[in-house]
Amino acid sequence: MSTFALTPVESRVLGCLIEKERTTPENYPLSINGLTAACNQSTNREPVMSLDEKTVENGVNALREKKLASVIFGAGSRVQKYKHRLLEHYELNLREVALLCVLLLRGPQTPGELRGRTERLSPFESTAEVEICLDELARGDSPLVLKQPARPGQKEARYVQLLSAEVPEQDLASTISYQPSAISSEPATPSKLEALTTEVATLRTELEQLREEFRTFRRQFE
Repeated sequence: MSTFALTPVESRVLGCLIEKERTTPENYPLSINGLTAACNQSTNREPVMSLDEKTVENGVNALREKKLASVIFGAGSRVQKYKHRLLEHYELNLREVALLCVLLLRGPQTPGELRGRTERLSPFESTAEVEICLDELARGDSPLVLKQPARPGQKEARYVQLLSAEVPEQDLASTISYQPSAISSEPATPSKLEALTTEVATLRTELEQLREEFRTFRRQFE
């Protein structure tokens, strides 16, 4: 997992800096006023936030401490402006940056959703290209995204970014591989019940191990 452990506000601020660098380069780097407006947009944001300038300023200063953002002064201006420093930490291409940006701004999404929502940042020709790029981000000792298996009632897997401080426990739980047995009209025999009981116990143990590993990871930043 990432070592940055971003808060929701920090994640929103970083995502906005990345987005505006690509979509409105003429206004980038951003002032606190512009950054606050970007954070509070009602479009392309999930959830929609209502942050004041002080909260945004605290968020971008926290990113500066983590060396994920920096402040600059324009020529002949005293107005502070901010830019992100993500590429100083990771060797990413434009498509990978676009995917991380949208995941920071809108939370877990399917490859199909990501293809549509990255169009303004770095377009993909197909959903398959999105999946290849996501798989690259999920590899290595410090993966930046996590693939979530499709949940009951859903057809597609979703991906979540790992720059933030926490991944919901249900997302961790969803990484445990589980293949439900075929539905059968035959009555359950004692041996089948015993096997199912053992399987459930094993899954619970794996889930608890994942939760404990995640709690240990979080304690590093408390």
